[in-house]
Amino acid sequence: MSYEIKVNDLTVRYKDFKALNQVSFTLSGGRIHGLLGRNGAGKTTLLSILSNFRKAKEGSITIDGEDPFDHPRIMQDTAFIYDKDQTYEYEKVGDVLKELIDFRPNFDASYASELVKKFKLPLKKKINQLSKGKQSALQVTIGLASRTPLTIFDEAYLGMDAPTRELFYKELLADQEKHPRTMIVSTHLVSEMDYLFDEVTIIHQGKILLQDTNENVISKGFSITGSHQEVDDFTINLEVLNTQVLGGTKSVMIYGRLTEQQQREAKELDLDIGPLSLHDLFVHLTKEEEE
Repeated sequence: MSYEIKVNDLTVRYKDFKALNQVSFTLSGGRIHGLLGRNGAGKTTLLSILSNFRKAKEGSITIDGEDPFDHPRIMQDTAFIYDKDQTYEYEKVGDVLKELIDFRPNFDASYASELVKKFKLPLKKKINQLSKGKQSALQVTIGLASRTPLTIFDEAYLGMDAPTRELFYKELLADQEKHPRTMIVSTHLVSEMDYLFDEVTIIHQGKILLQDTNENVISKGFSITGSHQEVDDFTINLEVLNTQVLGGTKSVMIYGRLTEQQQREAKELDLDIGPLSLHDLFVHLTKEEEE
């Protein structure tokens, strides 16, 4: 089971400041959605409304065709996961996982046990005694094993080291394949996580800059790699997002599309054309908006 989400003209104000400004988008069900934004972009404000922590006062939200606020079924079917949840702070890890069987109808205790072993979580320790990385690992264990139709990870990897983050990403993809649901993964670590996403939403300063499938997003540009001088000559009139140089080889990320003639010219110059980096596009779009 998975839920479609529709947001229409959503605005959230903190006195005179608009944390979200007429935000509209649709997230299709059963897919992994990357919500990308810099710190302070409005990601957590948006997710707090999607996860029933606050009501939409200006604009509207529907999840599975219903207003989610105080909706018993949708509340039960939504998991909002972040790096540290103080709800169970003084309880033992093992006790918390046992309690979730009663609150989450799809909770898979066997899978939770597998994740506990993989993340090396101490079942007899209280949560407030865990390191920040272990607390984050517990949170993603809860999110994955709950298998809610709507599962939201709001920068849930904070505190994890690189191998633990990789384990989380691997488990997320594997379990999504076996038990499809609607997932939203909020992050600013775009280069590390881009391969996870089916669809991408970029938010900046409370506004949606872009929302599309990952495939369509990265088709908005390309990379060019080859000898330093030939790359410079070929890209002189193109919009360059990023440049990397290694010895006599240069690789640049370009925003825009190549004409058929430009593609032929690149081939004649023995230049390699590759896909656009989502990270470079993200940096480019958010930087432009700031300027």
